[in-house]
Amino acid sequence: MSEMIDLLLSRRSVVAGSMTQDGPNKDEVETILAAGHRVPDHGKLGPWRFILFEGDARAAFGVVLQEAFAKANPEESAERASLETLRFVRVPTVVAVISRVTDHIKIPIWEQQLAAGAVCQNMLVAATALGYASQWLTEWYAYDENVAAALGLGEGERVAGFIYLGGKDAHPTERVRPDLNERISRWSPS
Repeated sequence: MSEMIDLLLSRRSVVAGSMTQDGPNKDEVETILAAGHRVPDHGKLGPWRFILFEGDARAAFGVVLQEAFAKANPEESAERASLETLRFVRVPTVVAVISRVTDHIKIPIWEQQLAAGAVCQNMLVAATALGYASQWLTEWYAYDENVAAALGLGEGERVAGFIYLGGKDAHPTERVRPDLNERISRWSPS
């Protein structure tokens, strides 16, 4: 059990640009998705879905990103827009986690969105447990309407995050975190 606690206390994102192409194989990606799928889910709604980008699909989606960026930023140069084609080819696998909420009389939308966030976190932990690097990104393309259309997002759907999965050359360094004690309070009756 202490291994799991150690994993949770040391898990660290790795910047996608520094990942290697030695990422998880098909079975390991399935394991990462299965771990993501095991989150608390009030009402058993499963308010999420996955879109995988592997192989040639990564470069093809880069063209979608380039075109969406150019449309949203007409003042930017074509050279700058072309950099967007590189986003998904930095790693062997990118998983778009799609939050898919439905109006439900019993289950608030907020809880459904939190479940999709928990999916992303479980995937990061699973990737780390398997020895891979991972990063949860949103950035501009998670919120762009042209990208949403290219992803085929429907009513009540939005990108919760893009989970980048790859290899790592070195153990990621620790970063400064907020002081835990400043985040803790204890309620007591007045």
